[in-house]
Amino acid sequence: MIRQEVVWVRKEDARVPGKLPIVYSKSYAVRFHGLERLHPFNAAKGKHIHKALCTELSLAEGSFYEPEELTKHQLRRIHTREYLRSLRWSLNVARIAEVSLMAFVPNKYLHQGYLRPMRFQAAGSILAGKLALDYGWAINLGGGFHHCCSNRGGGFCPYADISLLIVRLFEQEPCRVRRIMIVDLDAHQGNGHERDFNSWETVFILDIYNAFIYPRDHIAKLSIRCGVELQNQTEDEVYLRQLSRCLMQSLADFRPDVVIYNAGTDVLKGDPLGHLDISAEGVMERDRLVFSTFRALGIPVVMLLSGGYTKASARVIADSIINLRQHGLLD
Repeated sequence: MIRQEVVWVRKEDARVPGKLPIVYSKSYAVRFHGLERLHPFNAAKGKHIHKALCTELSLAEGSFYEPEELTKHQLRRIHTREYLRSLRWSLNVARIAEVSLMAFVPNKYLHQGYLRPMRFQAAGSILAGKLALDYGWAINLGGGFHHCCSNRGGGFCPYADISLLIVRLFEQEPCRVRRIMIVDLDAHQGNGHERDFNSWETVFILDIYNAFIYPRDHIAKLSIRCGVELQNQTEDEVYLRQLSRCLMQSLADFRPDVVIYNAGTDVLKGDPLGHLDISAEGVMERDRLVFSTFRALGIPVVMLLSGGYTKASARVIADSIINLRQHGLLD
């Protein structure tokens, strides 16, 4: 899996005066003549969060960092040549995006309207990882494609941004990063990164997910070192209690140099795919618990947005980021 080194971003301090370590680009938006609406994924989620943060925190447009699109050579650091070639076929892209009508669309339009925005979001995750090491935290207003591994996409995830980020951190930051923890709190099992790092002692995976929904990947599940399989309609009290227990247990077993927090909001009550019953307040407390636990120990946190399929999702995420700031966790 390890191939020749690729330079992702400069190794020196990435901080720019006047900017927050929040990553976003207008190029994140999936636009495909309305076909994107056939999947419950909110293609404009990042845009709505960006607007809310700029308004409520009185931030200028240039206050956030913008990534550059990932190149084919950078993607090859994780993805097999065969997998990347498979994306030239519209049928394969339609299967990954879970929109069957895409199979009848010329592939060049799928690259422009769907795959290119996803490459920007994946690049945002990698940039956020670099920023987290310099700031102590960073948030990508996209990414979290945890169903994609090196040789297979799925669940609307065409690129393995979490795996790309991990390999990049190990290779480019060997003095600062030797051990990485993934805290995956999306409602779905993170089978992509679990398949990519199934034999890595230096990567610890904590995954709390609904056991009765996609992907039910039993092979990937073997990589989880601290996990909880939730029942349908799990509510705040049980969810937060299990999370608190898992965080303490995981830190007792493994002390990471950086945490990748996959903060899916498909756990929200009413989400058509997550089938859990977590309130907006529960999501905000979840995020606060994760940030406070690791930031108190001086461990950088990289937050990725992952899934979330209700109209309320963007508002809840924006409110949660503001709440983290009010609690002094986004210094």
